[in-house]
Amino acid sequence: MFVHLPSRRRAGPPWATLFIVAACVVVFLWLATLPAAERAATIARWGTVPTTLFDAHAPWLQQILELRAARLVTAIFIHADWLHLTGNLLFLIVFGVSAERALGSARFLLLFVAGGALANLVGALTLPGTSAPIIGSSGAVSSVVGAYLALFPRARLGLVLPLGVFLEFVRIPAMLLIGFWAALQLLFTYVGPAFGAVAWWTHIAGFLIGIALALLSRPAIARRLRH
Repeated sequence: MFVHLPSRRRAGPPWATLFIVAACVVVFLWLATLPAAERAATIARWGTVPTTLFDAHAPWLQQILELRAARLVTAIFIHADWLHLTGNLLFLIVFGVSAERALGSARFLLLFVAGGALANLVGALTLPGTSAPIIGSSGAVSSVVGAYLALFPRARLGLVLPLGVFLEFVRIPAMLLIGFWAALQLLFTYVGPAFGAVAWWTHIAGFLIGIALALLSRPAIARRLRH
């Protein structure tokens, strides 16, 4: 289990992170109330479906009216089950709060949405013949993790380890944990089919996009801190 180590600097509530968490939970609960057939149809409609996204035979007006490009964004807020949702939101909260305070809420929200959409696009490009929807905020959360690494390369995270009946609190370099996480994403890219159809390249793309966007944002962050 991870816990956030609070900084000494006072900051306002991370409203962008809270908004994202709330949006994902609300969408998940809403989908859970739908009948199975309607839920599957809704996920297929608003998830990122590669064969639909790259359907060159569909008229451009039809593609615009069906908001096909917008599904790169709507797919971010759709999750398959509680495990999928909880895993993504856990990493979002652990890494997102500090990243939001550094970037500012508006820029952080842009990072999450743009990073997630671009990651979904990369995932769709790697699976062009797939008709199953790519859903979940994994790509967006990966961009947050990448941004955190770029912004806080020497940071340490609190880690609670269960040792028998006791819990031990230790501080682990964030780069070590993120490096382990990134290695798993790379590994699962090649062995992923054994675990199910998962767009692992979406995770890797989001991670790299997050690093790039954070580095590009450094001048704006410096100006923001000066004021």
